[in-house]
Amino acid sequence: MNTETRNVTAGGVAGGEAPTVVVVGAGPAGLMAADVLAGAGCRVRVFDRMPSPARKFLLAGRGGLNLTHSAPREPFLRRYGAAADWLAPMLDAFPPSRLRAFAAELGEPTFIGTSGRVFPQAFKASPLLRSWLRRLDTLGVELAGRRLWTGWDEAGRLTFAGEAAPVAADAVVLALGGASWPRLGSDGGWTGLLAGRGVALAPLTAANVGALATWSPLLRERFAGHPLKRIAVTFGDTTIRGEAVLTAHGLEGGPFYALAPKLREALAAGADSTVIIDLRPDLAIETLSDRLAEARKGESLSNRLRKAAGLEPAAIGLLREAGAPPTHAWDLAAAIKRLPVRVTGLAGLERAISTAGGVTRAAVDEGLMLRAVPGTFVAGEMLDWEAPTGGYLLQASFATGQRAAEGVLARLGRPLPPRWVGGW
Repeated sequence: MNTETRNVTAGGVAGGEAPTVVVVGAGPAGLMAADVLAGAGCRVRVFDRMPSPARKFLLAGRGGLNLTHSAPREPFLRRYGAAADWLAPMLDAFPPSRLRAFAAELGEPTFIGTSGRVFPQAFKASPLLRSWLRRLDTLGVELAGRRLWTGWDEAGRLTFAGEAAPVAADAVVLALGGASWPRLGSDGGWTGLLAGRGVALAPLTAANVGALATWSPLLRERFAGHPLKRIAVTFGDTTIRGEAVLTAHGLEGGPFYALAPKLREALAAGADSTVIIDLRPDLAIETLSDRLAEARKGESLSNRLRKAAGLEPAAIGLLREAGAPPTHAWDLAAAIKRLPVRVTGLAGLERAISTAGGVTRAAVDEGLMLRAVPGTFVAGEMLDWEAPTGGYLLQASFATGQRAAEGVLARLGRPLPPRWVGGW
């Protein structure tokens, strides 16, 4: 390969040859960018530090790949918090319906689960990924594993550990992930490389991560690993229903992942970080009180809570952890409906599903090109946005991958792919 940097003009690559675009990172965002670029006639080379692509994507699909969510546009966008207005144009261009159509193109039609989440019919990531890699191969995409990106040389070419010579490109897409699950390749090591080039970064912090709490030895020993089913967790003015798991150091699960941004903010400010858990959100307090009052005389409290309130052992243990439960039916029902747990912190990046922070909105243009490094674009979790689990993370990763690819094509003077017209 010619290692000299090509001259890019407003009309595209000099001489009319197919431009070379390097994508660094073979997760969903990077592969989507590669797909769009190769489909537009670019020569695409994908480099990844791991031996094989999409390691975290495969892990996400181990228990059933949650691709996206069927929620309407407005509630969907609200799940991105402060980044919603930034991501909205990208998600409108690549909405859930487009992702579902894309999966179908790969031979993996999807279905909507009872929770509104969207899954491939195979319920796994591996069949979809295999089909996608075959498609990329057909498009001529070159994939090189065991290539750790180490920055740029004096001529502006990319350097990689594992690659003998610097790599020149007409444009670059960085899709290196955040810093969660570092053993799968995303360790945030790129932050120093970008900061050295003057790129504005927000600190990488854990997102979609469990809450820490101080338990008694008894609760840890008896109930660590036990589920809390069909609960509702409230912090401030936000209530999230779902399931959680008691761990030796706190609580994990969808409600706590969704509340993590607000908890992180409260903890940083030294404000109250007590969450309120409703162990029976499906029952009104009056109904629950009546059931508890009807319990047989002489029945143990555990049996009363199990039979009348429908609580499982872990929920009963957590209720006892808050103090001796009251015996009066109404007071006991109130304790079940409003169980306080003080959150002492959030688990670290090594336990996080995703990452908050990264390349700031001000550091990129509308096409996701780095203002400080012209010709270099950023996609996926490297960008400073976060969202709860439930399909929102993958949806934005795919959407930003497409937007970065479109930014590259616009810069190179190449035709953009047709806009999606299938609606949200």
